Amino acid sequence: EFWGSWLSKTKYSWLLFLGSHDSFSYWVDEKSPVGPDQATAIKRLARISLVKKIMKKWSVTQNLTFKEQLEGGIRYFDLRVSSKPGEIGQEIYFIHGLFGIKVWDGLKEMNTFLEEHPKEVIFLDFNHFYAMDDSHHFFLINRIRSAFGSKLCSVKCVEYVTLQYMWEKKHQVLIFYHYPLYQEYSFLWPGNKMPAPWANTTNVHKLLQFLETTLEERSRYGTFHVSQAILTPRVKTIARHLIRGLKNTLVHRNLPMILNWVKAQKPGVMGVNIITSDFVELVDFAATVIALNDLLLEEDESAT
Repeated sequence: EFWGSWLSKTKYSWLLFLGSHDSFSYWVDEKSPVGPDQATAIKRLARISLVKKIMKKWSVTQNLTFKEQLEGGIRYFDLRVSSKPGEIGQEIYFIHGLFGIKVWDGLKEMNTFLEEHPKEVIFLDFNHFYAMDDSHHFFLINRIRSAFGSKLCSVKCVEYVTLQYMWEKKHQVLIFYHYPLYQEYSFLWPGNKMPAPWANTTNVHKLLQFLETTLEERSRYGTFHVSQAILTPRVKTIARHLIRGLKNTLVHRNLPMILNWVKAQKPGVMGVNIITSDFVELVDFAATVIALNDLLLEEDESAT
């Protein structure tokens, strides 16, 4: 637990947290059908087993399990979920091109970590849903409630949420749910309280410019904010580097520049709040991000 007492009164939207992009994708099932998040052309191609192996190289954006990500300092999780078309029942799975583990198994793994670390707080951002009707959503929401129970923080004004508030209430989980049913549950925060603008580029300079611009606009909205420090492969990028995969093509080469941008950031009302990246363990991303919170301490000391 790296939070000092001085941080306990600081608003969550001012603190800096580390997140992972497509957080669950450390394991995808090559044998499962291609997910409903993919275009029809890809579904046809994926009948060839080699294509699925290649998809895996581009679908996996993290190497670490939830437990390992939590132990490494990740506190924000970017989650995409789906039912399996044709399967009986309402079971929901993580998805990124290929199906991952059951959501229930992932939530239980996170809850175990929270039981062992009662002062830690996590953000779960359910932002993409595939092949799900309301009955699937009710199933998933009940799973969330069963997994975390009283650890779930009900919706408040973003300004109220501080560590001290969470500790007093024994809350440890904020759920952001990008689907209208959030209105029926006090523990589901609307998706618009967690904007995560996406640069959608393979160019690292364009990415950093985009991160700067969207940060400047942030203070207007009174929300949390995700800076997605990720490069997105285009179809031609994938075609050109089929066998190398995402990690070797885009991530390794550009992480040093992205990390330098991160090091120049500050938390606070005008600053970064949550930074997400692919393969967060490749460089000392977590330590760099967490250490930036010390800048708030320095400001605090200079003010007193």
